[in-house]
Amino acid sequence: MLQLIEVTDSEGRIVAARWLAQAEGVHRQLRPQLMPNYSDQMLRVFAGGGRMLVAVDDGVVLGLAIWRVLEKTFSRSELYIDDLVSDAGHRSAGVGKALLGWCEHHARTLGCTQLTLDSGTPRLKAHKFYFREGLQITSFHFVKTLED
Repeated sequence: MLQLIEVTDSEGRIVAARWLAQAEGVHRQLRPQLMPNYSDQMLRVFAGGGRMLVAVDDGVVLGLAIWRVLEKTFSRSELYIDDLVSDAGHRSAGVGKALLGWCEHHARTLGCTQLTLDSGTPRLKAHKFYFREGLQITSFHFVKTLED
Protein backbone atom coordinates (compact mmCIF):
# COMPACT_ATOMS: atom_id res chain seq x y z
CA MET A 1 0.00 0.00 0.00
CA LEU A 2 1.38 3.38 -1.02
CA GLN A 3 2.29 5.69 1.87
CA LEU A 4 3.19 9.37 1.59
CA ILE A 5 5.82 10.33 4.15
CA GLU A 6 7.10 13.82 4.92
CA VAL A 7 10.89 13.70 5.14
CA THR A 8 11.09 17.27 6.45
CA ASP A 9 9.00 19.20 8.93
CA SER A 10 7.58 22.69 8.40
CA GLU A 11 10.93 24.23 9.39
CA GLY A 12 12.94 22.11 6.94
CA ARG A 13 14.40 19.80 9.59
CA ILE A 14 14.86 16.19 8.50
CA VAL A 15 12.43 14.06 10.46
CA ALA A 16 12.75 10.86 8.40
CA ALA A 17 16.45 10.50 7.50
CA ARG A 18 16.00 6.89 6.38
CA TRP A 19 13.76 8.01 3.52
CA LEU A 20 16.05 10.85 2.47
CA ALA A 21 18.87 8.38 1.90
CA GLN A 22 16.60 5.98 0.02
CA ALA A 23 15.14 8.75 -2.16
CA GLU A 24 18.46 9.60 -3.80
CA GLY A 25 18.32 6.95 -6.53
CA VAL A 26 14.83 7.95 -7.65
CA HIS A 27 15.69 11.65 -7.45
CA ARG A 28 18.75 11.16 -9.68
CA GLN A 29 16.48 9.66 -12.38
CA LEU A 30 15.10 13.18 -12.85
CA ARG A 31 18.16 15.17 -11.77
CA PRO A 32 21.37 13.30 -12.66
CA GLN A 33 23.28 16.58 -12.16
CA LEU A 34 22.67 16.52 -8.39
CA MET A 35 25.87 16.96 -6.40
CA PRO A 36 27.84 13.83 -5.40
CA ASN A 37 27.08 14.49 -1.72
CA TYR A 38 23.30 14.29 -2.02
CA SER A 39 22.47 14.79 1.65
CA ASP A 40 24.56 17.98 1.90
CA GLN A 41 22.90 19.43 -1.19
CA MET A 42 19.45 18.54 0.12
CA LEU A 43 20.24 20.17 3.48
CA ARG A 44 20.94 23.40 1.57
CA VAL A 45 17.68 23.01 -0.38
CA PHE A 46 15.77 22.49 2.89
CA ALA A 47 17.51 25.50 4.49
CA GLY A 48 16.31 27.55 1.51
CA GLY A 49 12.67 26.58 2.03
CA GLY A 50 12.46 23.27 0.16
CA ARG A 51 10.55 20.38 1.69
CA MET A 52 10.50 16.69 0.74
CA LEU A 53 7.69 14.18 0.46
CA VAL A 54 8.30 10.55 -0.55
CA ALA A 55 5.93 7.86 -1.80
CA VAL A 56 6.82 4.50 -0.28
CA ASP A 57 5.48 1.00 -0.85
CA ASP A 58 6.75 -2.08 0.95
CA GLY A 59 9.77 -0.19 2.27
CA VAL A 60 10.84 1.13 -1.15
CA VAL A 61 10.78 4.77 -2.30
CA LEU A 62 8.75 4.88 -5.52
CA GLY A 63 8.63 8.64 -5.97
CA LEU A 64 9.21 12.01 -4.40
CA ALA A 65 8.26 15.64 -4.48
CA ILE A 66 10.43 18.58 -3.52
CA TRP A 67 8.22 21.60 -2.87
CA ARG A 68 8.23 25.01 -1.23
CA VAL A 69 5.87 27.88 -0.56
CA LEU A 70 6.69 31.11 -2.38
CA GLU A 71 5.24 34.55 -1.82
CA LYS A 72 4.98 36.38 -5.15
CA THR A 73 3.51 39.66 -6.30
CA PHE A 74 1.25 38.16 -8.96
CA SER A 75 0.08 34.96 -7.29
CA ARG A 76 0.37 35.92 -3.64
CA SER A 77 1.20 32.56 -2.05
CA GLU A 78 1.93 29.49 -4.18
CA LEU A 79 3.10 25.98 -3.52
CA TYR A 80 5.85 25.46 -6.08
CA ILE A 81 7.00 21.94 -6.90
CA ASP A 82 10.73 21.92 -7.64
CA ASP A 83 10.80 18.20 -8.49
CA LEU A 84 8.14 15.54 -8.96
CA VAL A 85 9.43 12.14 -10.02
CA SER A 86 8.26 8.55 -9.98
CA ASP A 87 10.67 5.66 -10.27
CA ALA A 88 10.95 4.62 -13.94
CA GLY A 89 9.70 1.12 -13.12
CA HIS A 90 6.56 2.45 -11.42
CA ARG A 91 5.34 5.19 -13.74
CA SER A 92 1.64 5.28 -14.61
CA ALA A 93 0.91 3.38 -11.38
CA GLY A 94 -0.56 6.30 -9.42
CA VAL A 95 2.61 7.42 -7.64
CA GLY A 96 2.82 10.83 -9.34
CA LYS A 97 -0.92 11.35 -8.97
CA ALA A 98 -0.69 10.66 -5.22
CA LEU A 99 2.25 13.03 -4.76
CA LEU A 100 0.63 15.80 -6.81
CA GLY A 101 -2.68 15.31 -4.98
CA TRP A 102 -0.94 15.62 -1.61
CA CYS A 103 0.78 18.80 -2.77
CA GLU A 104 -2.52 20.29 -3.96
CA HIS A 105 -4.27 19.42 -0.70
CA HIS A 106 -1.38 20.82 1.33
CA ALA A 107 -1.38 24.02 -0.76
CA ARG A 108 -5.08 24.50 -0.02
CA THR A 109 -4.48 23.81 3.68
CA LEU A 110 -1.77 26.50 3.73
CA GLY A 111 -4.04 29.00 1.97
CA CYS A 112 -2.00 29.10 -1.23
CA THR A 113 -3.67 30.60 -4.29
CA GLN A 114 -1.79 28.44 -6.80
CA LEU A 115 0.01 25.14 -7.28
CA THR A 116 2.85 25.58 -9.77
CA LEU A 117 5.77 23.74 -11.32
CA ASP A 118 8.10 23.91 -14.28
CA SER A 119 8.62 20.99 -16.65
CA GLY A 120 11.36 20.70 -19.26
CA THR A 121 10.12 21.10 -22.82
CA PRO A 122 11.17 17.57 -23.94
CA ARG A 123 9.17 15.85 -21.14
CA LEU A 124 6.03 15.25 -23.20
CA LYS A 125 4.75 12.31 -21.13
CA ALA A 126 5.02 14.43 -17.98
CA HIS A 127 3.12 17.24 -19.73
CA LYS A 128 0.28 14.90 -20.65
CA PHE A 129 0.11 13.83 -17.01
CA TYR A 130 0.01 17.46 -15.80
CA PHE A 131 -2.74 18.33 -18.27
CA ARG A 132 -4.78 15.31 -17.10
CA GLU A 133 -4.35 16.53 -13.53
CA GLY A 134 -5.73 19.97 -14.38
CA LEU A 135 -2.56 22.04 -14.65
CA GLN A 136 -2.29 24.62 -17.43
CA ILE A 137 0.56 26.33 -19.24
CA THR A 138 0.22 30.00 -18.27
CA SER A 139 3.65 31.45 -19.04
CA PHE A 140 7.13 30.84 -20.38
CA HIS A 141 10.10 30.32 -18.07
CA PHE A 142 13.25 32.08 -19.30
CA VAL A 143 16.75 31.14 -18.18
CA LYS A 144 20.20 32.58 -18.68
CA THR A 145 22.93 30.18 -17.57
CA LEU A 146 25.59 31.98 -15.52
CA GLU A 147 28.11 29.15 -15.16
CA ASP A 148 31.02 28.73 -17.57
